[in-house]
Amino acid sequence: MDRSSLLQLIQEQLDPEHTGFIGADTFTGLVHSHELPLDPAKLDMLVALAQSNERGQVCYQELVDLISSKRSSSFKRAIANGQRALPRDGLLDEPGLGVYKRFVRYVAYEILPREVDRHWYFYRHRSCPPPVFMASVTLAQIIVFLCYGARLNKWVLQTYHPEYMKSPLVYHPGHRARAWRFLTYMFMHVGLEQLGFNALLQLMIGVPLEMVHGLLRISLLYLAGVLAGSLTVSITDMRAPVVGGSGGVYALCSAHLANVVMNWAGMRCPYKLLRMVLALVCMSSEVGRAVWLRFSPPLPASGPQPSFMAHLAGAVVGVSMGLTILRSYEERLRDQCGWWVVLLAYGTFLLFAIFWNVFAYDLLGAHIPPPP
Repeated sequence: MDRSSLLQLIQEQLDPEHTGFIGADTFTGLVHSHELPLDPAKLDMLVALAQSNERGQVCYQELVDLISSKRSSSFKRAIANGQRALPRDGLLDEPGLGVYKRFVRYVAYEILPREVDRHWYFYRHRSCPPPVFMASVTLAQIIVFLCYGARLNKWVLQTYHPEYMKSPLVYHPGHRARAWRFLTYMFMHVGLEQLGFNALLQLMIGVPLEMVHGLLRISLLYLAGVLAGSLTVSITDMRAPVVGGSGGVYALCSAHLANVVMNWAGMRCPYKLLRMVLALVCMSSEVGRAVWLRFSPPLPASGPQPSFMAHLAGAVVGVSMGLTILRSYEERLRDQCGWWVVLLAYGTFLLFAIFWNVFAYDLLGAHIPPPP
């Protein structure tokens, strides 16, 4: 019996008068009698919904959302009110798990702050589709770096090579009209050190985030950080080019770190304080290195070196838009008031940046280096 047939049978047998409510105990017996048991997490959710109702009934639409893996606000309130007790055994006590399931459990404890969310994610997670976005972006960045490294015969500080800035992927203020460069610069990197740092964070933080929150949300957050990075540079550091995926990387990392801080008591990842300090030190060091290369280049250069403002813009996107996304696990973003506020702010920034790039350079008489 498929999902739609089950829902139709439920409504016909348990709600023939179309009142909109179904008895929780009767529903559970019906599911087991038809040999279509829900996973343990969903059955727990059903009990929570029933216990939040004085008559032990579940709203039919909430039941549809539950079976469709959509959690409603009333369910969230039922959990928050403490009207049900979660099983004493946490996921760490699950015996006999395979390698992949252990990894899923690890991801649940790394990313999610509440036991109920961890149970929900663990039982409903499917290996297909895999987290392809972050892996694909990282692979593409490595391939592009290897191609340019072999072509230029230079693997560190590639931006000092006179041919590097001629790439059609690099953002250069002289090529602002080529709009694709505001995004494609993320595939180019200063050198092996920047690529290694970004790739490591994309795989260690980006992949788990994508596994939990999905391709659409994480790709949106990453690309929003990348776009905000290049646009911010075009406003605040008008003579500088931009390379590297740091805007997207800092959006992901800042969102995750802010989420950990705001849910500190509930996060169960080991050594979280030490890891938080190390992450902040590494991110600050990367920003410091970018500032040093921008204002005190160690080698003679034909023009300004890439700006560091993309890092900071990505961090702002992560703390604002990213935190809103990560706090809305299994809830539709369009139902969150905060999401529309953040989206409006980001849209306003985009419009301002577009007008700035179109008019401000000429009005201010900015002296930008000639495009390569």
